[in-house]
Amino acid sequence: MNSIRISSRVPFSFCVLTGLAVLLSGCSTTVKEAKSASVSSQELTDAAIERYIRAHPEVIEQSLQGLLAKREAELKEHHKAALATKQNELLHDPASPVSGNPNGEITLVEFYDYRCGYCKKAAPSVTELQKVDPRVRVVYKDFPILGEPSELAAKAALASQAQGKHQAFHEALLASHVDMSKEAILKIAVSVGLDAKRLEVDMANPKWQAVIDKNRALARDLGISGTPGFIVGNELVPGALDLNGLKELIARAGQGR
Repeated sequence: MNSIRISSRVPFSFCVLTGLAVLLSGCSTTVKEAKSASVSSQELTDAAIERYIRAHPEVIEQSLQGLLAKREAELKEHHKAALATKQNELLHDPASPVSGNPNGEITLVEFYDYRCGYCKKAAPSVTELQKVDPRVRVVYKDFPILGEPSELAAKAALASQAQGKHQAFHEALLASHVDMSKEAILKIAVSVGLDAKRLEVDMANPKWQAVIDKNRALARDLGISGTPGFIVGNELVPGALDLNGLKELIARAGQGR
């Protein structure tokens, strides 16, 4: 998301006008007599501010944009600090599937859901990135947020590691646009050479639920609430990225090494 550059300083004329209102409101009984005994200094100040805002409504927009920019900067700093403390969980969890160069210099971590349209849109770019950049190692974090079918697909994908077919199955699941029923998942599994009967047994193992729960807790700690979410080093980028976007993310990480 592009940041908006907004000056947080209030226009000088506004400060002068407000200051004048305060000065006049507290200026001796002469002013009070000229106006009314019931007009307080606060009322004079409020009236001056109101007149200024009516004459310059853009002040409200500037203030809101300034607040938004500040909150955005604070959120980025929070993400950066959280990412710094979670590097081991992100990069070296043995339960998380890995592809690309297992010894790659730069690791791309992706949180995704197999039913997420944006994840499906980004998937070909993630695959292509691994082909064009031999430095890249990819770590997959199953983060099913779209209901029980998403969770079922995640368990099947995790279980497919036992047959050494995770990458092909992962890409096939993301390329598919069918509902993720067990029957559909097993059909996709067969299409990439998996033993469906063995997979059905393996995906029932309760350890996969533990992996998913751990990923959810990690996502919560990092402030990730949607999919996909991409992480390289201490930078988190939410939302789908195309190949150029992924290359830029990797390039920024390379420059920081």
